[in-house]
Amino acid sequence: MIDDFDDALALANGPAPAAVAAPAEPAPGRGAAGRELPGWETARAIAHRAARPLPPRRLPIDLALGHTLAAPLTALTDLPAFDTSAMDGWAVAGPGPWRLTGAAGVLAGAPRAEPLTDGQAVPIATGARIPSGATAVLRSEHGTVARGQLSGPNPEPGADVRPRGQECRTGTELLPARTTLTPAALGLAAAAGYDQLAVRPRPRAEVLVLGDELLFRGLPHDGRIRDALGPMTGPWLTALGAHTLVTRRLGDDAEALHEAISTSRADVIVTTGSTAAGPVDHLRAVLRRLDAQLLVSGVAVRPGHPMLLAELPGGVPLVGLPGNPLAAVSALLTLAAPLLCALADRPAPEEAWAELTDAVRGHPTDTRLVPVRRPAPEEARPLSYAGPAMLRGIAAASALAVIPPGGAEAHTRVRLLDLPHA
Repeated sequence: MIDDFDDALALANGPAPAAVAAPAEPAPGRGAAGRELPGWETARAIAHRAARPLPPRRLPIDLALGHTLAAPLTALTDLPAFDTSAMDGWAVAGPGPWRLTGAAGVLAGAPRAEPLTDGQAVPIATGARIPSGATAVLRSEHGTVARGQLSGPNPEPGADVRPRGQECRTGTELLPARTTLTPAALGLAAAAGYDQLAVRPRPRAEVLVLGDELLFRGLPHDGRIRDALGPMTGPWLTALGAHTLVTRRLGDDAEALHEAISTSRADVIVTTGSTAAGPVDHLRAVLRRLDAQLLVSGVAVRPGHPMLLAELPGGVPLVGLPGNPLAAVSALLTLAAPLLCALADRPAPEEAWAELTDAVRGHPTDTRLVPVRRPAPEEARPLSYAGPAMLRGIAAASALAVIPPGGAEAHTRVRLLDLPHA
């Protein structure tokens, strides 16, 4: 059976068959009933098309971190807004020596100082406005004061002066729309005069953990296992750009699942487990009852092939993660990542590639996602413990390598999915 093949690959990667070049989209695999499954690239494209960007809203700068600009950020003022000193020292007019004026000096944030005429100087602090008539700043370490007179080398005109508009002029585009707001971007927006920003909000996500066999504390016992997906799915979604509202544990209760989905106010719902066709796998039946449209019902990828994507009435997407932990991570990066990019109107991450340090066995027909560590930027070292139910490999990984059907030899360049970090 195909699942047995997956388990046989779990502990280590043995010798690979002859290396194959990764095709843009391998031939689709087949599900348990012989049903053709979409290829991995196709499934990701479907997920990206399944959502439209959320309506923009205005947020105060201190609440906008991680959101996406809904419009270009243009400067509301010149930067700097006036000529300022780049150093502590003296603002000087013309060649020296200079007669000191204004004993208190010019400080940052102070009102405009008295103008200078040739032969005059005034102490000035970094960031202070340059007095009218000043031609340069003489650094404090280059000057000597005696009896009210400043001596030192004549600075070049404009030396250590930040001229008005050096960084930008009013109306200059500073950042394009669809930029994710980092701390530096927020600082730039504040410097450019903004108090609020028009952003695409971070998609609100709700996580529904399914399965009566799950324990939420203590050691496994009596055939029940610890829930690994509940503690990690919300943080994974946060790292992918979502705002995780809540993680709810529903067991295998079809009515509770129906109520949770039908009453959710999230922008995207993510379920864990119940994507197969077992006796207590209620998700598909509940989706049919809700008249949801099934967009992806299994993907030709290992681990994670039972993943699904549905559109609920009203357009809210639902991502169904398989119950095995590494299979769930595979589904998050295959379906949830491009979906969240679309909702937040973020561009897709740049593709990363690296050369395998060791051979990796592949699935006969499906793409395989394998945890790797990157000892160097151009290298990817495959990790063991990569079975669908295992987390040990992915916990030590920095990326997932996209392995084409048939596998890849050592030194083959493969595509990488960098793992996000909250």
